[in-house]
Amino acid sequence: MTAVDWTEDDFLGGQLRLRQPRDGYRIGIDTVLLAAAVTPRAGAKILDIGGGTGGISLCLATRLRGIGVDNFNIDSIELQKEHKLLFEDNIGLNNLAAHVQVTQGNIKSPPRTLAPNSYDYVLSNPPYLAAGHATPPPQAGKAISHMDSDISLRDWTRYCLRMTRPLGYLTMVCRADRLNDILSALDDKAGDIIIFPLWPTAGQAAKRVVVQARKGGRGALHLSAGLVLHQGPQKYTREAEEVLRHGKRLDLTEKAAYKGRGTEQGVRNK
Repeated sequence: MTAVDWTEDDFLGGQLRLRQPRDGYRIGIDTVLLAAAVTPRAGAKILDIGGGTGGISLCLATRLRGIGVDNFNIDSIELQKEHKLLFEDNIGLNNLAAHVQVTQGNIKSPPRTLAPNSYDYVLSNPPYLAAGHATPPPQAGKAISHMDSDISLRDWTRYCLRMTRPLGYLTMVCRADRLNDILSALDDKAGDIIIFPLWPTAGQAAKRVVVQARKGGRGALHLSAGLVLHQGPQKYTREAEEVLRHGKRLDLTEKAAYKGRGTEQGVRNK
């Protein structure tokens, strides 16, 4: 891509610099929050599905490196060639080639080099606008990133589970109104589910949620109190600032609002 096609922006308070399209899909706070929602152990294998320009993978890698975890590997799958090229640029820009690799592909034709049932942690910020129920963004790249036009959110979630090793963790961020699609895909296949709402401001309905599940787990569903993002116009709360600017871990289990007896089916019956 030419210089006029992308911008180079700071993330994590300047610890990370990322190139991304000037127009079209751009990295939002959902990406940074998702990357903060896991702290893999040393030696972990991690997969980022729908990696875009590298926001999730590189935010996570930067945070791990910052806390002294150096033995980990992140694979990523990205469909769009232009995004993959920027992703590769961003790996080099941040000296993370020893930890992060990206492969072009999607869940309909996944790279054969990535083995199912082998990843300790799988992360994804999937397309969240339901086909036929929303107007696609005008930019083609952004539309592909945001619309589940040919791959449903349920199928996307099932593929994420397929790549996760038994008792490994799947963590996703999605719109609150698509939560049921994810939970139905997890039913009978994962447990220890955590739902972590992202509240725009105190007292305002959550538009996004982080969902984490353990493949083959049988623990109770856990509804967290979540995180309030803003305390005023364009001003983050102190807690959000710690995660977004300073690379603090996002503790999904903190301040539980509800703990159920079973998985998603139990919540439906409440």
